[in-house]
Amino acid sequence: LDFMMPSPRGPRFAADLDIETSSLGIVVASYTLSAGVTGLLGAFFLDRYDRRPALALSLLGLAVGTGGAAFAWDLPTLVLARVVAGAFGGPATALALAIVADVVTVSRRGRALGAVMMAFSVASVLGVPMGLVLADWGSWHTQLLVTAVLCALAAAGASLHLPSLRAHVALRAQGAQTPPLHPWREVTDSIRTLVAEPAVRLSYGMGLASAFGAFMLIPNIATFVQNNFGYPASLLSLLYGAGGLASLIVLRPLGRLVDRVGSFPVSLFGAVGYAGVCALCFIFLPPWIEDLCRTRHALLGVSFSWGWFVVALLFVLFMLTSNARNVAFGTLNSRVPPPALRARYQSLSSMVQHVGLAAGGLTGPLLLRSEPDGSLVGIDRIAWLSIAVLLAIPWLLRGVARRIDARDGVRRGATAPQRGGA
Repeated sequence: LDFMMPSPRGPRFAADLDIETSSLGIVVASYTLSAGVTGLLGAFFLDRYDRRPALALSLLGLAVGTGGAAFAWDLPTLVLARVVAGAFGGPATALALAIVADVVTVSRRGRALGAVMMAFSVASVLGVPMGLVLADWGSWHTQLLVTAVLCALAAAGASLHLPSLRAHVALRAQGAQTPPLHPWREVTDSIRTLVAEPAVRLSYGMGLASAFGAFMLIPNIATFVQNNFGYPASLLSLLYGAGGLASLIVLRPLGRLVDRVGSFPVSLFGAVGYAGVCALCFIFLPPWIEDLCRTRHALLGVSFSWGWFVVALLFVLFMLTSNARNVAFGTLNSRVPPPALRARYQSLSSMVQHVGLAAGGLTGPLLLRSEPDGSLVGIDRIAWLSIAVLLAIPWLLRGVARRIDARDGVRRGATAPQRGGA
């Protein structure tokens, strides 16, 4: 919810803080770039501690950064607050994924990650629409303050209700050298061991490309549908709610499908579907959708446009295809590291992905131009680039799966599909 917050209310931020709509990607990129840096730093210490207090502290820092953003008065102060939030959000994500991989067996990990990723859909179904309603009732400051309170409650919940999670520390101790290495040397050696594996390097490259390709578009969608299509700002909560509800329904089945048929077919389906939706929404149909959205009809005294339903359908398909790619990637990614280095691997993976998100968020403003009415020009170029990058992801994923199979001695076709991922 904290991560998604700026995008739907982008035009409101822009108006109140005197920010050009084409520069809104910078606000999102500041969070992701900061999360990437702390993801790298987290690799040096996260595997040395109990997961429970580490997660609680990360969530508490996220609450402080998000609350601070509510008091921003211009672009630099808003970016600074989002940097603080990202600094704690990056390790929180890495720790959450490491916890799932710690406690769930490989054969059930696809459905488990699908269940955890439902949180993103819940944020869309309930959180984003409620945040938009709060912003309408009060201001954009209100939704940030409420989100900060929720982050603090999540920190308290992690501290009070999670069990102690130290099995990874015991595994590291069993493999420790005698005499022990200096902590810095021990971490750098383990990272060097990690990245020496071809599967790890390819997985990091896949995460970077996936994040970059998707995030060129995502921060600009709300602004584009409002200012280019004429989609009403008052209906944004319904738009995100519909997309999130559809994702909530299909994420668990997608996780089971990955466990059954493997990561590659699900990822390929998601990439091809994503390409089709992006081509329709941002390249081939914008003038037609704009005309349809601005043509109003009356039904039982209520004014509406058929274009609103078209936009909602395309948005739902965008989220569904993106989730298919993400579940496939997350399931395979959980198999890459050895258990004792899982948080370290996930922390570096989080860093790489956040760097990709930041690069994508910063690429958008370079290729976009804002018109005086706030509409965006050049989103078709971003869509073409995004499609080209994301269509390569399934083939990178298959390469990772084959290398993991070879490392683990898994014969393709002789084991459960989720073991091979292809």
